[in-house]
Amino acid sequence: MIFRKKGPPPIKRFSLKRRSQKSGLPPGTPVLIGDSDARPVHISVITYTSTEIEEKSITDPAESSDWRQKPGITWINVDGIHDLSILEKIGASFDLHPLVREDIVNTDQRPKIEDYETYLYIVIRMLHFDEKQDRVLSEQLSLVLGEGFVLTFQENREDELNTIRERIRQARGRVRNMPADYLAYAIMDSVVDHYFNILEKIGERIETIEEELMGEPETGILRKIHQLKHEMILLRKSIWPLREVVNVLQRNESERMHESTLLYLRDLYDHTIQIIDTIETYRDVLSGMLDVYLSTNSNRLNSVMKVLTMIATIFIPLTFLVGVYGMNFKYMPELDSHWGYPAVWFANIATAGTMLYYFYKKKWF
Repeated sequence: MIFRKKGPPPIKRFSLKRRSQKSGLPPGTPVLIGDSDARPVHISVITYTSTEIEEKSITDPAESSDWRQKPGITWINVDGIHDLSILEKIGASFDLHPLVREDIVNTDQRPKIEDYETYLYIVIRMLHFDEKQDRVLSEQLSLVLGEGFVLTFQENREDELNTIRERIRQARGRVRNMPADYLAYAIMDSVVDHYFNILEKIGERIETIEEELMGEPETGILRKIHQLKHEMILLRKSIWPLREVVNVLQRNESERMHESTLLYLRDLYDHTIQIIDTIETYRDVLSGMLDVYLSTNSNRLNSVMKVLTMIATIFIPLTFLVGVYGMNFKYMPELDSHWGYPAVWFANIATAGTMLYYFYKKKWF
């Protein structure tokens, strides 16, 4: 039996999620690309005006069309996209294009925006920091903005949208008095604000690694640096395209966006720029930390090699002396000398001492 030493978990690589399943299928065919969830799909509906609010969890997705007819703003949130039949019913109720339904279950999408005239389809990435795995996890959030309604589709129920629901329930802020595009903005703003929390946690990890790096770095610190570099790539892939999405929205090229929301979109755009700057700063810091780690290891190796070289250099003449007098020839003149043995020791000590003094004067140690 072979026992293997248990090491740290492998670094998660970035790759396409089983896209081969779509090979040969016609465009607009919904195929779940991503991790399937065994939990049942949860559908929540909130309809509100400035004075009234109605909230309910529904089990039959066909009911969503009835809620669409109610006055005010309707927000339908779907937690879980693995049940394609539910997606088909909701898509039919809101006349979603087959390509939109396909993109909703394709969880490998980059942030983007598409205008379908009667509604906007927006994809953004929601990030979570997993304390147990000590890394950043990403999931897709699909958002459909139409006249008087907003649809959101999430991979699971761990989201940052509860703050928006509480603001609607308690009539805090402007969301109850604004059109549906402001609700879409509020959802995107909540997701982007959570990016700052992720960056704070990563910043703390970077500071911890820097302290270890300045002390006695262990071999495991290299893995931590590489893990953080991979997470920076994940963040960059999530934020850079989002900047263009927000930029398109604030240009007001769609009828779905109102003038009253444009000011808030400019603020959201500033947040994305700030996050991008922070990510680039962290990437530079991590690259510098990697160089420092490699330089520290190289200097440590050079110091060890210098000591070993000095020791070997000192013993070369000593080895020569004892080798000469260790030949045991019968007629060597020094063999019968009474002071021969002390003389050899004196010569060895004097030679070693002279060489050490020379190295010291040259500042080689």
